[in-house]
Amino acid sequence: MRFRTHGTRAAVAAALCLVAWSVLGGALPGDSQRSAPTPLLAPGNPSAGAGAEDSQIFTPAHRTLLDAFREFFNRRPAPVQPIAYTHKVHLANGMQCTDCHTGVDTGPDARIPSVTLCMMCHQAIATDKPEIKKLAAYAARGEDIPWQRVYDYNPSAHVKFNHAPHVRAGVACAKCHGDMTQQTVAVRAVNLTMGYCVGCHNQRKASVDCITCHF
Repeated sequence: MRFRTHGTRAAVAAALCLVAWSVLGGALPGDSQRSAPTPLLAPGNPSAGAGAEDSQIFTPAHRTLLDAFREFFNRRPAPVQPIAYTHKVHLANGMQCTDCHTGVDTGPDARIPSVTLCMMCHQAIATDKPEIKKLAAYAARGEDIPWQRVYDYNPSAHVKFNHAPHVRAGVACAKCHGDMTQQTVAVRAVNLTMGYCVGCHNQRKASVDCITCHF
């Protein structure tokens, strides 16, 4: 009995250590480089790299035990954007979500505006602002802005989210993204767990069949 008790305590202690490791992992030396957010690259873009994370083959495997614990506890670093884009100011000036996020009402993705589109206005507007100077520098170098993804699902969730049917069904952007008229840089306003999504589907009497989202 004593052996079993000691064995159980050891197992619990080991589990607690691993949990603590996963929670504090963001502060580990060299960990920020491994956990850096993935730039918003177009599907099939060769610059996305050829690592396991970019593979089109589904696998539940993780690179490290720490990655596995992070996914299990949904621990992801907050994205740090290269430019402090303020949604609040742009929406207050009469812009609409679809002005920049084209295709959100017709396809699966809310596209991110290119630096060329941004410069169509900012060649003359607020050119003295520090963030606009950063924008102009990207344009001068012929580089697109490496925006960081704010919302995403863990690879093992195997979820395909399609914006268009949600927009057609009248689901407000704020339902998932929060009140953008009060946000500067976009943040994760909602934790998009399976429970949250299924709850919304049940409330709206939408399909909760597995293939609705997992396809």
